[in-house]
Amino acid sequence: MTRKAKVVVLDYGSGNVRSAVRALMRVGADVELTADRARAEGCDGLVVPGVGAFAAVAEQLRAVRGDVIVDRRLAGGRPVLGICVGHQVMFERSTEHGQEHVEGLGEWPGVVERLPAEVVPHMGWNTVQPPPGTVLFAGVEHERFYFVHSFAVQRWEFVERQGEHRQRPPAVTWADHGARFVAAVENGVLNATQFHPEKSGDAGAHLLENWVATL
Repeated sequence: MTRKAKVVVLDYGSGNVRSAVRALMRVGADVELTADRARAEGCDGLVVPGVGAFAAVAEQLRAVRGDVIVDRRLAGGRPVLGICVGHQVMFERSTEHGQEHVEGLGEWPGVVERLPAEVVPHMGWNTVQPPPGTVLFAGVEHERFYFVHSFAVQRWEFVERQGEHRQRPPAVTWADHGARFVAAVENGVLNATQFHPEKSGDAGAHLLENWVATL
């Protein structure tokens, strides 16, 4: 009998966790919803969901030591997947609500800024442009995914340091709504999507299945 990957959805007070749990169960993961630090650090894969305001999500995460959990997992080479605002908080900071220094977890350089579109939030289905060699989007490169957000990272500021060429540089997927923005990042064991795979039907399920298969 094939062992199921053990996935924890971090339960830190942000909404939409139940749909993430159901979607991961659908693709064959053994899923637990918890904020227990030992379980979150020790599982095969950790999912960090997030809806609402960047500052509130960052504060709620830190209240359950989510920043420490993510750091420890990444340091130990253990996979993390951020979703929506859980994707945004992996970056350095946000300018949401006019605040210039709302700090994220700082795993990637970059600023989460309001989309310069006529209509926000960006709500609904949109195509994405994955890079060659993508693992997350393998088989769904041309599908649509479901977005609900008004802010996004619009400039990828990661610079590969000289002498660090042994690791594959991050693979960035883009989408457009008023401006080009980061729709997903694949960076070794740290992956994140601005859209909601758990709300993206069969395409989202396929993406989650691709992620679970790496655990």
